[in-house]
Amino acid sequence: MTVDGKPRVQYQMPKTCREVHDGTFTSLVAQGLKGYGEPTSMKDAVLLGTSSITQNFKPIKNVCAHLNAFHAYADDLGRSIETNHFCSQINSDVRQCLLYDSPDANARLIGIEYMITPQLYETLPPDERRLWHSHVYEVKSGMLVMPNRVIPQTPWDMAENKEMGEIVKLYGKTYHLWQTDRGDKLPLGEPQLVTNYTNDGQPDFKKVEDRDERFGTDYRAKRDARQGIPTPDIHKDADSYWKG
Repeated sequence: MTVDGKPRVQYQMPKTCREVHDGTFTSLVAQGLKGYGEPTSMKDAVLLGTSSITQNFKPIKNVCAHLNAFHAYADDLGRSIETNHFCSQINSDVRQCLLYDSPDANARLIGIEYMITPQLYETLPPDERRLWHSHVYEVKSGMLVMPNRVIPQTPWDMAENKEMGEIVKLYGKTYHLWQTDRGDKLPLGEPQLVTNYTNDGQPDFKKVEDRDERFGTDYRAKRDARQGIPTPDIHKDADSYWKG
């Protein structure tokens, strides 16, 4: 099919998680890791490539969303770190995300995040609730994005806004294990609790603009497009680290 004499790109909106892992391990031969250690050898790459064919990676293949945003360290709110979330849905109340320092094949796993519904959050004891953060500002500011360079922008924006309408209601608990922002070559020390931003003046939007340039996103346009997303009430125990 053509449009204005040009071939029309055929596409389908994703309905299920795509199995994108076959063949990715062999690309590590020349890349190696960005931390300590030698580059991946041909022997190791062949072993990994064979494993990707003969073994089952169902938990990883259930990953169906890539989110990008910035976190602040709970004990040092002036430190921020860009984070790529690769998330799967466990059930209707719980999501889990693997956190990486980039979307590349040799990205470093730097943390984990769990997201739960308000109904489940209400069941937690007060001390536990204070470890969790909201996603309202992250969504409404346009900071949280789902990078996309495949599907045309208009239908993707519609799908993304629908997803944001769900995420805005969720509470998250996040630990970073590898402090790559300070140059650590390995995961050192204890896991670090991190939190989301909650108001203007907290995040450095110059970093967000740099992210937008790399991913082809625009937080300002997304902020405007999300004005119609209902803003839920935030539980008084959430976002405690911003409350002193």
